[in-house]
Amino acid sequence: MRITNNTLSEGIVRQIQHLSENQSKLQTQVATGQKLFQAEDDPAAVGRVLGLESEQRQVAQFTSNADHALELSQATYSTLQEIKKVCDRATEIGTLAGGIISPESSRAYAAEVNQLIGQTLELSNTKFRNDSLFAGTAVDATPFAATRDAQGNVTAVSYVGNDNQAPIQLSNNASVTPGSPGTMNRGLGDFLNHLAALRDSLSSGNSSQLADIQTGLVASEDGLVSAIADHGGIQTRIQASRAQLQQRGDSLETLVSTETDADLPSTIVRLNQNQTAYQAALQSAANIMRISLLDYIK
Repeated sequence: MRITNNTLSEGIVRQIQHLSENQSKLQTQVATGQKLFQAEDDPAAVGRVLGLESEQRQVAQFTSNADHALELSQATYSTLQEIKKVCDRATEIGTLAGGIISPESSRAYAAEVNQLIGQTLELSNTKFRNDSLFAGTAVDATPFAATRDAQGNVTAVSYVGNDNQAPIQLSNNASVTPGSPGTMNRGLGDFLNHLAALRDSLSSGNSSQLADIQTGLVASEDGLVSAIADHGGIQTRIQASRAQLQQRGDSLETLVSTETDADLPSTIVRLNQNQTAYQAALQSAANIMRISLLDYIK
């Protein structure tokens, strides 16, 4: 079968173009270290990479959630610890007041408790990133509203938050509620009212209710200890979840790299082979075209 000159030249051109495209692709892979640039490079690999990248974004979101949950729990934990110190001192004063003390000492203790009330009210209305820590999900509200007398002293406190908690997702199947529960928040309100009652009892010198007030203070202390312990456990859980997310993120990064990163030694060898073939094709084309031209002249 006779092959025409046009067919031969078109085949040579196609071969040279194919080698040129391969050479350009391999050069880009060597320069960038990547082997996937377009879907047609390897459709199956591109599909796998898209799935892995989707999972990476999900892991990143869960990690961000864990960071926020940990910060929120830590802020609540540290604030409760400060309130616990106030409670310790108030319980101590209540114990001292149950003994025989002078009217001057009683008034001095009353003045100290009055300062403790102001300190506790401020701590109970603490905000973290502009959200109230002890208001449930009513984070825009100031959770503890104080009633004051003519001298500005707090006479009673009411809780105006709610009992809801906002869960934070740590994985597809797990969430955590790092905020303070409604029972603890209402307990803070009770503690403030116990402090007000202690102050008033000390100011008036009326010790008949001190036993009941002390019982309330001890109950508040127990609630604070329990809440602090709960937040310690929550933080441990969040940190464990975050470590797992970090490991999963690292694994996904390795899998993506396996699919997208070029094997440089192998790619360089293939590039050299392609360049050799390309040069040979050009030389062969030149020789064939020269012979064809001489045949035509003859």
